[in-house]
Amino acid sequence: MRVDVRGLTFEVHTGGPSDGDPVLLLHGFPQHSGEWVDVLPALHAAGLRTYALDQRGYSPGARPAEVEAYRMAECVADAVAVLDALEVDAAHVVGHDWGAVVAWTLAARHPDRVRTLTAVSVPHPAAMAHALRADPQQKARSSYMMLFRKPGKAEKVLLALQATALRKLLGGVGDRDRVASYVQPMREPGALIAALNWYRAMSGREMAGTPAVPVPTTFVWSDRDVAIGRTAAEGCAAHVTGEYRFVELSGVTHWIPDEAPGALSEAILAQVDALP
Repeated sequence: MRVDVRGLTFEVHTGGPSDGDPVLLLHGFPQHSGEWVDVLPALHAAGLRTYALDQRGYSPGARPAEVEAYRMAECVADAVAVLDALEVDAAHVVGHDWGAVVAWTLAARHPDRVRTLTAVSVPHPAAMAHALRADPQQKARSSYMMLFRKPGKAEKVLLALQATALRKLLGGVGDRDRVASYVQPMREPGALIAALNWYRAMSGREMAGTPAVPVPTTFVWSDRDVAIGRTAAEGCAAHVTGEYRFVELSGVTHWIPDEAPGALSEAILAQVDALP
């Protein structure tokens, strides 16, 4: 379905029983709502109603040109507006990668809209900001962001030779067809620019200033994640005042929804079922 809010048109993929508790799913870079395809069946079988959003820059009708339009406050406002349009007062929120950053910030700044939070791969923004300052290994892991923040150069590098670098980046998501399902949309005019604008609009000060999260929270991290190290992952607990669970997956890369959908589904449902 298409949802028109804030002067933009978002693609929202719905599923599950119409009267089920709502779950908002937020994807990361350089993917789209299709990353949840193997997670959804378990959620639907549990009676949950899912709303998988193609976020700002990924929905073709929600692709503003200005870098400033991709500040985290704008991305969070999109999620709130979509919930309003869907007439959902509060949802279980699940986010991966940049979608996790939106989910953390939504839960921190609009806790009344979030029943539970399941953040995947990327920790609370303040934990990430601290690790980037204090942990040399995390600085090294995040060095790719320097390229991503360079307009023109990043697009050229990632899309050269039939998007070879972008395909390599997605190593771990699955077979060639699944990789292509993420790469092909990024080759459409303006799509990769918009996706990279999330990095270009990123503010370390805003990350560090993100409040603690008061809602029941699960953070799912994998020990083969090349982008997020243990310092950032384990520092997450200090930024949650609600009930908190840390789920560590062994031998899994950054692409948890694609690579370990069963374990992720279990973590989401354990959090949802823990509510009284």
